[in-house]
Amino acid sequence: MIEYRIDRRSGVATYLQIVQQTKQALRLGLLEPGDKLPTAREVVEATAINPNTVLKAYRELEREGLAEGRRGLGTFVRGTLGGDSADHRALRGELRAELGAWTDRARAGGLEKDDLTALFTSVVDEHFERTDTDRQKQGKDS
Repeated sequence: MIEYRIDRRSGVATYLQIVQQTKQALRLGLLEPGDKLPTAREVVEATAINPNTVLKAYRELEREGLAEGRRGLGTFVRGTLGGDSADHRALRGELRAELGAWTDRARAGGLEKDDLTALFTSVVDEHFERTDTDRQKQGKDS
């Protein structure tokens, strides 16, 4: 079961942190359709946040089609994000291992977590901007 970690200094609304962490768990395959999310009471006990905040996050997940509340039973994962095929799961596993090795190398070289996050984000942003630009050009050429 997922355990939410709330960063009160992040500047991100608490309910959005729950939504984002749930989506990340879905992308990583840690949550799958049918899995039960923690009850509001369990989240409140673990994080000391207002139960209405948890319910707001779960309503947002429901609105996005990723969860569904079942009266008297709890909230369950309904949808998924990212590829769910065996190939996608295998690729995620391989990439995770490669990123782990990359992270170890960077840490051994003296880079901090924020350095790695900035570097990774800039490379991903650069790649996706380039890919989006290429797609737009192809659409205009057609």
